[in-house]
Amino acid sequence: MSRLTVVGAGYVGLVTAACMAELGHEIIAMDLDGQKIALLRQGQVPIYEPGLAELIAANHDRIEFTTEQAYAYRTGEFIFLCVDTPPTPSGDADLSRIWQAIDDLPPDEGEHILVTKSTVPVGTGALVQAELAQRGYRHISYASNPEFLREGTAIDDFMRADRIVVGADDPAVAERVAGLYEKLDRPMLITDVASAEMIKYASNAFLATKISFINEIANVCEVTGADVTVVARGMGMDRRIGPHFLQAGIGYGGSCFPKDVSALKQIAGNSGYHFQLLSAVIEVNELQKRRVIGKLKRHLGDELRGRRIALLGLSFKPNTDDIREASSIVLAGRLLAEGAVVVGYDPIAMDNIRALLPKVIFAPSAAVALEGAEACVLVTEWREFLDLDWAAAKQAMARPLLIDGRNALDAGSLMDLGFTYEGVGARVGRT
Repeated sequence: MSRLTVVGAGYVGLVTAACMAELGHEIIAMDLDGQKIALLRQGQVPIYEPGLAELIAANHDRIEFTTEQAYAYRTGEFIFLCVDTPPTPSGDADLSRIWQAIDDLPPDEGEHILVTKSTVPVGTGALVQAELAQRGYRHISYASNPEFLREGTAIDDFMRADRIVVGADDPAVAERVAGLYEKLDRPMLITDVASAEMIKYASNAFLATKISFINEIANVCEVTGADVTVVARGMGMDRRIGPHFLQAGIGYGGSCFPKDVSALKQIAGNSGYHFQLLSAVIEVNELQKRRVIGKLKRHLGDELRGRRIALLGLSFKPNTDDIREASSIVLAGRLLAEGAVVVGYDPIAMDNIRALLPKVIFAPSAAVALEGAEACVLVTEWREFLDLDWAAAKQAMARPLLIDGRNALDAGSLMDLGFTYEGVGARVGRT
């Protein structure tokens, strides 16, 4: 087994540390945030990811948490970069944390393999290797090992990965990194660094394209009388298309799709190529979130001022507390701009979103959020909402209007209860 240093104790870093420890490796997880490290040393995981706290606890004897950079870098045979690369105002990826990590590398203290797991623009690896060479760091080799983790299912995604991608310009380095995953027995693709970097961007951009495409089909279904749920099922039966990511809704969000789609578009633009398809994908996604306002006005009238609207679900997807690029932020902002009274509830994410939406009323439960509401918008399809006592909810609401932003609820049952139901491109319940 090997000794790994994981730089960055955020979402990707903690999942990587826990899963690599589960595979038997010795882990040092390093982060400059002393408060975060203190919590982790006490057994408290600062992010919500199902099963993560339990996995860290089960492998506590193989995971060490530290803020000491020199110690962490010196000790790791492999140094995994798992730092944030957030978008800049221009749409480019902010690589400042990557370069900070490079600056902190030990000048000459044994051989190391630097492995970038963070999502970085194509060509970053070449720049890093050139920088290492310029500094004379011949003791440090380089590899790209992009992550394909979905929030809410990250541990399963790691341990049962569809594929593991390792990019290195030195085959011997690639084989050593690939060997870290030997116990998983999953499909392995070994390639050059640039191709590994592009695989991550291309994968996320394609999935985002599928989502925007089915949302466009849903919008056309609404004016033609077709049912997008049936259309998607028929499309998905074609092996060339497949059923995944054909769920119509109010748009994608999170830390990956919006950032990576914008970054890939920017990478192309910086090279003089206009990636028209991705421009449309981004535009469709933004407009999709705002279409909910039009649906509310169609039922409640153009004047939403003073109307009490309940938003169920504030995280960008179920089983995570991540609110980055969440549809709830756009919806709440638009409704507040219209003068509506917005009441929000989420099982996990409310603490994260309070500062962003100070004018939203946060309810302690879904039932309380629905009291006196003239409309409810299902924004995130948490199981709690699917299992809600909707008969009681109808009695509590001032008007039983339900906009199902994820086509996740049983339209027929809700209509039998007396709800006015509207999904996204779904034929049932539209008036």
